[in-house]
Amino acid sequence: MSEATTKEKRVSDVEGISRLNSSFVNLRNEISKVIIGQEEIVRQIFVTILSRGHCLLIGVPGLAKTLLVRTFADALDLKYSRIQFTPDLMPSDITGTEIIEENVTTGERAFKFVKGPLFGNIILADEINRTPPKTQSALLEAMQENHVTAAGQVFRLEPPFFVLATQNPIEQEGTYPLPEAQLDRFMFNLWLDYPSFEEEVKIVQTTTGDYVPSIRKAVVGSDILYFQYLVRRVPVSESVVKYAVDLANRTRPQNAGAPDFVKQFVSYGAGPRASQYLILGAKATAALENRLSPDIDDVKSAAVPVLRHRIITNFNAEAENINTPEIIRRLLEK
Repeated sequence: MSEATTKEKRVSDVEGISRLNSSFVNLRNEISKVIIGQEEIVRQIFVTILSRGHCLLIGVPGLAKTLLVRTFADALDLKYSRIQFTPDLMPSDITGTEIIEENVTTGERAFKFVKGPLFGNIILADEINRTPPKTQSALLEAMQENHVTAAGQVFRLEPPFFVLATQNPIEQEGTYPLPEAQLDRFMFNLWLDYPSFEEEVKIVQTTTGDYVPSIRKAVVGSDILYFQYLVRRVPVSESVVKYAVDLANRTRPQNAGAPDFVKQFVSYGAGPRASQYLILGAKATAALENRLSPDIDDVKSAAVPVLRHRIITNFNAEAENINTPEIIRRLLEK
């Protein structure tokens, strides 16, 4: 590639990041018409989308998890599917099924695959832990491979494709905890907190009247694909990469360099996918803030949502009331 072409590409990337920044501002403004507060959650969900990842939203009932995902879908010009996970849900209910179709002219019959709700761009997996492992594994294949296998055939899922799953942390009766292998497929694990007093007052005022906000499309599908490509092109220094890898390594108690509190409280640490997502999250964060390269603070901003579901604590941690975010906080301080 010639020097002139390289310079043109660099200028094009700078303009693209500026365009991404302005698109995010428009997206955030549209979502704020419906969602009061939760600005950080909105940013982190968009970081997940830009990184071609998937997101697990955890929060008690009534925190607008489902409404947040639906509002995202309204503001993005993409195909949206909602799947309500229940104990009797079968894999074919989400991936699709074969039916016998008869040709009226010839009378011949043939099998035809009817695509399920998984064939969309934004997939809301509502209460994902309420469905059995058999159905969870069908979703796992789609999340990891971006395709669905049915009757021996492989059907590609149209990009962009991302799953935003919700989960209720306080009601565990009749649920099927997600296996660690599936949890690892989620880039971010986001916990929604209660709104502040002022935010709750505004929520009540805006939702108990007859005003229905109109959401316009802030970002089209082709732009999402371009922004995802752009984030991958963001350069990152070797020192930042080494910091991310070192952070993930220090969560593993069997490593010689792991701190004493990790060896005391952690059974299993984060795998290499955590290092990848720390860097992707840092790149997307820098791009959203109109910066051309991420720094260590960007890695730190992605640490809790990336590592929270990848660190498995032991009985010592439970006995001393040490949770995963506390371990991550101590790691970042070191």
